[in-house]
Amino acid sequence: MPEPDDLFGAPEPAAPPTPDTNRPLADRLRPTTLADVVGQDHLLGADGALTRMLERGSLASLILWGPPGVGKTTIARLLAAQAKLAFVQLSAVFSGVADLKRAFDDATRRRRLGQGTLLFVDEIHRFNRAQQDGFLPVVENGTVTLIGATTENPSFALNGALLSRCQVMVLRRQVARPQPDWAHRAVLAALARLLPTALRGSRLVTPGTLLAWHRRLVACWSPVNGRTRDGRDGRRRARRSATWCCGWQGRIRHGDTAGCTAS
Repeated sequence: MPEPDDLFGAPEPAAPPTPDTNRPLADRLRPTTLADVVGQDHLLGADGALTRMLERGSLASLILWGPPGVGKTTIARLLAAQAKLAFVQLSAVFSGVADLKRAFDDATRRRRLGQGTLLFVDEIHRFNRAQQDGFLPVVENGTVTLIGATTENPSFALNGALLSRCQVMVLRRQVARPQPDWAHRAVLAALARLLPTALRGSRLVTPGTLLAWHRRLVACWSPVNGRTRDGRDGRRRARRSATWCCGWQGRIRHGDTAGCTAS
């Protein structure tokens, strides 16, 4: 009878990697570096608050306050990677005291080994006052760098003791408005970097396809006096472009690229 590899038996086989093409398009388009994040220049620009923190090498505990979809989770992941911290994510909707204690114990063990921990708590305002007080000791002694994400005003949703130990960063929603040429170039440059990565293995990454996507997006991002270049209402044109892109996304999955030309 063969001896087991250790006292607990043979290790379980690793799960096969998930194919990149099975991930949602939004996840594949998620920025991989802070430089890929479009918008939030007041935080991530050359003189942004988060940029200065990273340059000093002292990332403080933060509360990211902003509407849904502005990139709070993405920014937290990228900050952890930039600061070389272990990233741990919890959701206040599904987590309780036991989950917090386990995360704190793991962070304490990492700290003994010289590894810091960034604890990201989504919807942190859903924790009650007693649960929020549980963060105070580990934030004070530096066991974790806390980043909480909230859509509610922190002044009312979080207790004062926790707020006094964190810095509140406001993330702004990107709205459709007349943009200067440099903004158009920034958006297209970001798309040029992200789209090939997002569509890797889909057989759609061709110059003609990217050009078609770029032209459609430029039409929506280039309003003149509140209307698009050809005089149509900007919102109607944006809806048509979104429908066009979604239609091509469905054809991408089946490898159908015929007729994808710039219009």
